Amino acid sequence: MPKTADTSPSSHTLSTLKQRHIIMIALGGAIGAGLFVGSSAAIAAAGPAVLAVFVAVGLLVMLVMRMLGEMVTARPGRGSFVAYIREAHGNGVGFTAGWLYWFFWLVVLGSEAIAGAIMLHDMINLPVWLLATGLIITLMLINLAAVRIFGECEFWLSIVKVASIVLFVFIGILCIGHLFGPSVPIVQNVMNHGGLMPHGIIAVISIVPTVLFTMIGSEIATVAAGETAEPAQNIAHVTRSLGTRLTLFYSLSIGIILMIVPWTDIVPGHSPFVMAMQVMQIPGAALSMRIVVLTAIISCMNSSLYITSRVLAELARHGDAPARLQHHGRHKTPVNAIVVNSLAGGIVAFASIIAPDTVFAFLLSCSGGVILVVYSLIMTAYMAIRYQADDKGKKAFFHLPLFPFVNIACLGFVVLIFVAMFSDPTQRTTVIASLGTCLLFMIIYWARQIAQRSLRRA
Repeated sequence: MPKTADTSPSSHTLSTLKQRHIIMIALGGAIGAGLFVGSSAAIAAAGPAVLAVFVAVGLLVMLVMRMLGEMVTARPGRGSFVAYIREAHGNGVGFTAGWLYWFFWLVVLGSEAIAGAIMLHDMINLPVWLLATGLIITLMLINLAAVRIFGECEFWLSIVKVASIVLFVFIGILCIGHLFGPSVPIVQNVMNHGGLMPHGIIAVISIVPTVLFTMIGSEIATVAAGETAEPAQNIAHVTRSLGTRLTLFYSLSIGIILMIVPWTDIVPGHSPFVMAMQVMQIPGAALSMRIVVLTAIISCMNSSLYITSRVLAELARHGDAPARLQHHGRHKTPVNAIVVNSLAGGIVAFASIIAPDTVFAFLLSCSGGVILVVYSLIMTAYMAIRYQADDKGKKAFFHLPLFPFVNIACLGFVVLIFVAMFSDPTQRTTVIASLGTCLLFMIIYWARQIAQRSLRRA
């Protein structure tokens, strides 16, 4: 791999994150309660064919991470991936992508705060709103501290999740090989309940968004790498391996669950991991998974607050958000952005308590598909920047095979997801609201431009 240009860290960052932090921050953002609990809905909806969906979506995430890694390696020191979208498509698209991504993770922050508070409520007899507030304040203090403290917290939170998955896969393989636990009828569990696609191909395609939303978050690594001493080298290493690891974790876990538990026994909203562990006769399965899920929720909240604050500070540096949000404290953390995001996340959490079927449901619908738009912009930004590199003789930085056909195929896959969502009456509102949210941010940008031009003329 060619050498990258040396870039000194931004004056606003403190290079204290190590490569191990970057890897675990990225895994922590991607592996959440969606795998441990949310995957049950996908399994129940599609049957054994859900495994093919996890593999396909994993490949998409791998390709997106590969594109991000090559852009950062070729042009290090730009900031988050939003900076590359801005460079490729202009300030208007950069403005829209940044605010869409911020909005998506803000809703995640509020949603996870309530999910964590509900779990804690069973152990601590305090109101859910108070527990949710306590979680957000605690994580706000961690993010306000030095970047190193955030990195260490996220590292160990992610270690719990990764270790749990590895242990589950290991024990599952022993059980499937009849070396541990009761004998399980693998073929019958997979094939004797309607076959591989019991509800048809449409049902399989329609769960793609659900699966995708459980695997999103790896791109946080491109932001975190900016707070290391060698961002280009670190992100190049992480993006080469992260997508593969993530796909293996998800695919192996789901595959083992399908072989151990008949998919018809899996109930949406209940952890399929617990059901598989109970079949394998592992003591304390429910309690163990409860701890892991709570850890996953806290880790996801931690990553959400981190990424929203960095993106908001970057938007402020480009004049797309109030200038005060780029202020960094003595620990080199974006203090104002962290505080604002904590307050906004708290508002989202309270909306889920006060108006779960109106305001909160509307926020979920608006944010549900915007990440697909952001991923599409990453793909098109890669195409634009790679073409520019070809013109400037910097082709050696880019190695993605079958370019540009693989990009076009990925974009086609995203379009297919939107079509599948729109064809499903239960997800049609999400598609309309998400695309409406994209249009809203574009209109806001155009309105700001018109207002600024008017002020300059006055």
